[in-house]
Amino acid sequence: MAVIIILVILGIILLAVEVFLLPGITIAGIGAFLASGFAIYKAFTAYGTAGGLITIGALLVLSIIVMAVGLKAKTWHRLALHDNIDSAAQVLPEQEGIHRGDIGTTTTRLAPMGKISINGKIYEAKSEDEYIDERNTVVVTGFDNFSVVVRRLRRQ
Repeated sequence: MAVIIILVILGIILLAVEVFLLPGITIAGIGAFLASGFAIYKAFTAYGTAGGLITIGALLVLSIIVMAVGLKAKTWHRLALHDNIDSAAQVLPEQEGIHRGDIGTTTTRLAPMGKISINGKIYEAKSEDEYIDERNTVVVTGFDNFSVVVRRLRRQ
């Protein structure tokens, strides 16, 4: 009898782990199926039809109770993330006061992407038409999402 009870409890625990912690078909789900199946088999062989049916009924009732308690919103409220993330990883260059016509210096080679320095700040940049080596003067010609589009400033 103790083996059957232990297997039923193990099956219920593994079912809860499968549903709430490891979604998908994992070892916990397979273990829950095997533990429950073996408990039912042992109950039928040791206690006959009545014992097997009682074990099946107990597994069904316990499974429904565990699912109902686990799926209630308040059960997981303490574990849920309540903070809202309202920041961005990058700021658009236009928001930092960079405009078309601003002059900067390449800090890495633009092939065609690289880094430039404008007013002491580093920005991701894209060359408009050619590769530009580092420490060259560039002029801002536009913007492409979070990148500054530049071309080499030709000295006259």
